[in-house]
Amino acid sequence: MTLPELHLADWRPTKDTLHLYCQILGKVRLATTTPRNHWWNAPLYVDVRGLTTRRLHHEDTTFQIDLDFVDHSLLVRTHDGRARAFALADGVPVADFDARLHQALDELGVDVEINEHPFGLPITTPFPHDREHASWDRGAIERYSRILDWSDGVFDEFSGWFSGKTSPIHLFWHSFDLAVTRFSGRPAPPHPGGIPNLPDAVTREAYSHEVSSAGFWPGGAGAPGGPFFYSYAYPSPDGFGDAKVAPEAARFDAALGEFVLDYEAVRAAADPDAALLAFLDSTYRAAADLGRWDRAALECAPGRPGVPRPV
Repeated sequence: MTLPELHLADWRPTKDTLHLYCQILGKVRLATTTPRNHWWNAPLYVDVRGLTTRRLHHEDTTFQIDLDFVDHSLLVRTHDGRARAFALADGVPVADFDARLHQALDELGVDVEINEHPFGLPITTPFPHDREHASWDRGAIERYSRILDWSDGVFDEFSGWFSGKTSPIHLFWHSFDLAVTRFSGRPAPPHPGGIPNLPDAVTREAYSHEVSSAGFWPGGAGAPGGPFFYSYAYPSPDGFGDAKVAPEAARFDAALGEFVLDYEAVRAAADPDAALLAFLDSTYRAAADLGRWDRAALECAPGRPGVPRPV
């Protein structure tokens, strides 16, 4: 298979606009879902046409919001067949996107109040006032969609190699990464003061237990470079950064505290699926072995829960 090119510099304005759109949808999702451990009620999900909130609840109505990367539109649907939609292809300022979405939700009787400020970004303009971010490069969106669809499929295969607790494959809209996480089954060790050594309640809930987490990040705020695949452990065991992982193009980024594998290296590989699976598996093994996870109890033969994984 051939994966498309995706260079951050070529679509940065569109990527930033899309990120803000996703933050708005994510905040609607937070307001209309039951809280779950590790904030699993917050993310968006990849579907066959782009990104979706999946089913949301407001009073006696269920509804769903989709970012359609095929028709380049936003679509809101309710369980009783009603719908509202608007086009994105000509570029919609974030302020107008926010207003049109709330109008659509209001017309369907499912509107909710959200915190109208970006979260965790250097962009601080409230959504209703942001007219700067309005780019929509159709070609870049379609390439990004193709990469999300493919990455989601590989992550799904990787998830089938593990019978312990594992997260859904989801897109966290605050950092804009598609992620999947495995758990050792043990709580994360506390900080000596009794409080986890994490900066706020959001991250303390996200990392309440030991994890090995991997994902795809398209680039942008928070780190130089991108797009790339990443893998990290929390807490990071001694020697993790020195572990031997695959493929050869993978490297440990000390500033990020995680292994990274450039998307371009995967795209150029003779077998991209095998290259990414090697990265996911080898970095997980490093985290699990150095962290002394009970791998025999947690792993299974590919796609066969309950069947031990061959050594």
